[in-house]
Amino acid sequence: MSRNAVLSETGQAYVERRRTHVCAALQRPADVAAAGAEPLSAERMESIRSDAEELYWNELSWEELTDEEAIPGGHLTEMVFPGFLAFVEGLLVERVPADALAPARPHPDAVQEILVFLGERYADATARIEGGADSQKLVWARRMTARLIDLVLYRLYRLTPAEQERLESAA
Repeated sequence: MSRNAVLSETGQAYVERRRTHVCAALQRPADVAAAGAEPLSAERMESIRSDAEELYWNELSWEELTDEEAIPGGHLTEMVFPGFLAFVEGLLVERVPADALAPARPHPDAVQEILVFLGERYADATARIEGGADSQKLVWARRMTARLIDLVLYRLYRLTPAEQERLESAA
């Protein structure tokens, strides 16, 4: 099995553990935002994944350069990845104003694909750390990616701020 296949499998397993944790803690059905949406073509899915990857790397690189969102013990993931999270939210929009030029076209399948990418990044960072990589930036990038996975899941399952707070206080 190739290294990429192993990372993908390991990353998907991590995302599934987080998904299970979120769903178990909700105390309500875990409805996916826009669950009945029309699936995207493979070409469009690849384009969206590529855009998400670019946003992720750009925002992570900017934080590495500036440490603008550093706090004692880590970084404010929500502030490091604002464009990325806005992109995810845009993929889940179900209603637009009546005078909007286009209808809402949510794509939860694209968000699922973005979660695969994030899981792969988490698995890669984990493998590198376990392999002896000694980099504080790698450690915090992995921690932020884990947090980013949770934040994307919160959006995918439409968690209220109270539900998010309850989940995080239980962790």
